[in-house]
Amino acid sequence: MRPAPTILHLDMDAFFAAAEQAAKPSLRGKPVVVGGLGPRGVVATASYEARRFGVHSAMPMAQARRLAPNAAYLVPRFSLYRAVSDQVMELLRRLSPLVEPLSLDEAFVDLEAGGVAADAPAARATGERLRRDILEVTGLTGSVGLAGSKMLAKIASEQAKPDGLVLIEPGTERELLGPMSVRILPGVGPATGEHLRRAGMTTVADLAGAGEDELVRLLGKAHGVSLHRMALGYDDRPVVAERDAKSVSVEDTFDVDLHDRVRVRTEVERLADRCVSRLRGAGRSGRTVVLKVRRYDFSTLTRSETLRGPTDDPAVVREAAARLLDAVDTTGGVRLLGVGVTGLADYTQEDLFAQAAAEEEARTGGGRAADEAAPGPAEPAGSGPGPDASAGQEPAGPEERRWMAGQDVRHAEFGAGWVQGSGLGRVTVRFEEPGSVVPGRVRTFSTDDPALEPADPLPLVPGGPPVPSA
Repeated sequence: MRPAPTILHLDMDAFFAAAEQAAKPSLRGKPVVVGGLGPRGVVATASYEARRFGVHSAMPMAQARRLAPNAAYLVPRFSLYRAVSDQVMELLRRLSPLVEPLSLDEAFVDLEAGGVAADAPAARATGERLRRDILEVTGLTGSVGLAGSKMLAKIASEQAKPDGLVLIEPGTERELLGPMSVRILPGVGPATGEHLRRAGMTTVADLAGAGEDELVRLLGKAHGVSLHRMALGYDDRPVVAERDAKSVSVEDTFDVDLHDRVRVRTEVERLADRCVSRLRGAGRSGRTVVLKVRRYDFSTLTRSETLRGPTDDPAVVREAAARLLDAVDTTGGVRLLGVGVTGLADYTQEDLFAQAAAEEEARTGGGRAADEAAPGPAEPAGSGPGPDASAGQEPAGPEERRWMAGQDVRHAEFGAGWVQGSGLGRVTVRFEEPGSVVPGRVRTFSTDDPALEPADPLPLVPGGPPVPSA
């Protein structure tokens, strides 16, 4: 424990939903829910207005719609969230070289390492200045907790929500923690909380009074010792600037179970390409490819294959994932697929045997012809004719464009706007921008209107840096 509250925890307030409200003037002060909009989607973030109806993160979207039928339900726009997160993290790095991001909207900062605070008054002034800077740069609010340890700083930021600052003076930890639920402590989830409740321990004071020996008997040595120390207010975990990722993965849950084996394979290849894109974006390579399949009955299978060396080649990862899929029975249907890469490294070691086989196949003309090869990065998987396509079939008509609620668009005549909803061949758009003072006008178009196009998000603060494409 530090003698001064020089560890800061920042948590942006309802980050995804708040960003949507800032971008869409018509939604300010109204319930907003961001997440997957399909029947199997889950809530990523709910605005404080939506939380009053009982909506919360990780809730099934169908349940959220029952609780708050009049809320705005929007798809996530991660390119916007990442751009805003980068702005916030840059402000934190101006305070200290020791910044530990936990997610896009949350981080610890060691103020002592940055030389910006040595006592409580200086720490409070730094925290208040940070909140003002975040509001000015992003237009959003964040809550700040200050304490002598990471655990207490996070508890303080929770108490500060929304849009506040709480500082816990060293020496007051036990008095503060005593009446709180055991679930407030790191490492106490639902199962551990229920186990402790059955033993008669529901508050942090109960844990402190039980003693270390009793907690070790109940939870084991490592967990019991750690939990007892935290119940007494002790937490000496340092702020770590760089966290070494152990894996990179992507997964998709499908609104309707997939039964077509060809479609399942196509989705696995698409996920493999997305996974490698993330891998390359992080400047890493990996040696073990992992396939995750959740079947119609919720049973989940995981299969893995270790390559000869680390790779970031999408073809190698695709082929490995396809081989793993061949060993999985998907007859009854698939509701979720995932592809991941573990055993990360900072270099690649190309599979020379696979390269030689590919070169031999290309030289001899074996396998599929060039015009039947799998789509490359510029051609999305599934865009070409399927395996059942045959000569003499009538060519399929143009596929109707899909417009998702919350999606950014631009109209040749009316300018920038966002999709409020679509269906039955029509799409409704509200034309407004983040800097608008009043809600914009609503217009409806045909889904194939050539004047309407998808667009990149606009910066939340007028004059801010452009948001990169998703």
